[in-house]
Amino acid sequence: MPSVLPIHSLHSDHPLVSENSSMPDQSIKSTNITAVESRVTLQDRIERSGHSGGVLWFTGLSGSGKSTLAIELERRLFNNGYNVFVLDGDNVRHGLSSNLGFSPEDRTENIRRIGEVGSLFANAGFIVIAAFISPYQEDRDRAREASGEGFHEIYVKAALSLCESRDPKGLYQKARRGEIPEFTGISAPYEAPDTPEFTVDTGELDIDKSVTALAEYVAGSFIQQRN
Repeated sequence: MPSVLPIHSLHSDHPLVSENSSMPDQSIKSTNITAVESRVTLQDRIERSGHSGGVLWFTGLSGSGKSTLAIELERRLFNNGYNVFVLDGDNVRHGLSSNLGFSPEDRTENIRRIGEVGSLFANAGFIVIAAFISPYQEDRDRAREASGEGFHEIYVKAALSLCESRDPKGLYQKARRGEIPEFTGISAPYEAPDTPEFTVDTGELDIDKSVTALAEYVAGSFIQQRN
C-alpha cells in the first residue's frame, strides 16, 4: 500500500516519557458552587446551526494521519455548512495545557481537559474534531463520559511500518535507536479501539477518499437541517 498521507505535524501528546493509565483524583475540589442552567436549549442550538453537535475523537499512532485528516475534514465540513473546530495536541499545549508536561499524570490530565472542552463545544452546537494519539483506552473512555452519546471514537488506522515510513521529523528513527524512551508503538503500547464508531484506514485510502468517507459518516450521524 502506498504512503499516501503527508503529515502536517506530530501531536505533542506523543509520549516522550513513561506513560501509564493511572487516573488522577477526579473529585470536584471547589465548594459552595451551583451549576447554572442555560435558557438556550439543545434543540434551540440545533435549529440555529442546522445540525447537532458532537465530538469526533481521532486516535491512532503518530504518523497515521490524524492531523492531516482533521484539518482537511474541518475544511470540507465548514464548506458544507457545519460549525466545526479542530482541537490538536500542539495547539492545546500552547494555551489550555501550557502548564502540563509529559508525565503520565500530566498526559492523563491533558486528555481530561480536552474531553471537557470538547463537550462544551459540542453542547454549543459545534462538531469538534479532536486529534490526539491518546494511546490508552481508559483515557479515551473518560473523554467519552464527558460528551456521552455525542462522542464518536474514530480510529485512524495505519500499520506501524507505514507510520515509520511517513516519519517527517525522524522521531521513529530516534526511538529505534533508543534516543526517545517510551515512544508509542515502539517502546510504549498503543491500545487500538476494540469497537470504534468508525475506522478509516489511511494505508488503504488516500487523503481525498479518507475525508470523503469521514464526511459521509458525519452526514449520517449528525442531524442537519436547512430552513
